[in-house]
Order: sequence, then C-alpha cells, then structure tokens
Amino acid sequence: YRTAGSIADLIREGILSSELTQLGTAGLGIDRPLYTHQEQAIRKVSSGRNVVVATGTGSGKTESFLLPVLDSLLRERDAGTLNQPGVRALLLYPMNALANDQLGRLRELLTVFPDITFGRYVGDTEYTRGKGVSTHRKRFGGDPLPNELVSRDAMQEAPPHILLTNYVM
Repeated sequence: YRTAGSIADLIREGILSSELTQLGTAGLGIDRPLYTHQEQAIRKVSSGRNVVVATGTGSGKTESFLLPVLDSLLRERDAGTLNQPGVRALLLYPMNALANDQLGRLRELLTVFPDITFGRYVGDTEYTRGKGVSTHRKRFGGDPLPNELVSRDAMQEAPPHILLTNYVM
C-alpha cells in the first residue's frame, strides 16, 4: 500500500478538526503516514461526498470512516449542537466479533473526548445499567467510560452519538 499524508497534515490543512490532535494521547499516531486510500476517503467524506472503501484486511478501512465521523462530532461540539443525545453515526457490522473489536478501539480513542457518547447494542446487550456494568467489568476488566452506554435502557433513554450494532438488530 502506498502512503500519503498524515492525520497531522490533514489537521494543518483544515480538512480535519484541530481537536483530533488529542488522538495522539489515545495511541493513534497522528504523524504516522496514512495509506493513500485512507487520505483520499477522508478528503472526500470531509467535502461531503460518499465513499466506498474496498481494500484488504488490515489495510485501515476503519480510519477511512472513523476519522471523518469523529471530525464531524467534534465540529458539532464546537458549534454547540452535540449536547443533545441522538445517534449521529451507526457502525453496522456483520458479526458481533467485529462490533466488539471496534468497541475496544472506540474505548481507547474516546477517552480523550468524554462528551462523545457511544454504545454497543447487540443481542447480548444487557437491559439494565447495573447488569450492563457488571457484564462490562467481566468482559473488559474495569468500569465503562463515563461516555460509554452499556445497557439497552440507557441507550433507549438517551441514544449515544456513535452506535455499534449488527445487521440483525
């Protein structure tokens, strides 16, 4: 895969929000070169275009859509409109295993953006917060993040900004 500019380059150009520099503290190397298909997808989505990214496993498809999603949410926050609950991005996966992997990734990235809420709504999502927290502790070895919704009732009451689910749900 050919490499292109970095997240930092896209921030300097104004393509991505300067708030995304905080991703460096969340373990995402903002100075590391992106693949060409990632940079092209980010540029197109940021300009309002739709994209389809078809590339091999492990080639960074997630960054192609997740960075524009985070950018949009941060810009909404800066405009003062993120304070209301409601799904802004639906991450739909064919299997729970993929949704679970993505949940782990979101947990890492969204530690630096506590006002962006997220949750995983699949068949085994608990109905109540107490059971959701207990299951979360068993699965991840700790408490959910303050911006992480772990139960159906919490997500139905105040839908998260980013919702991970599968096609069955």
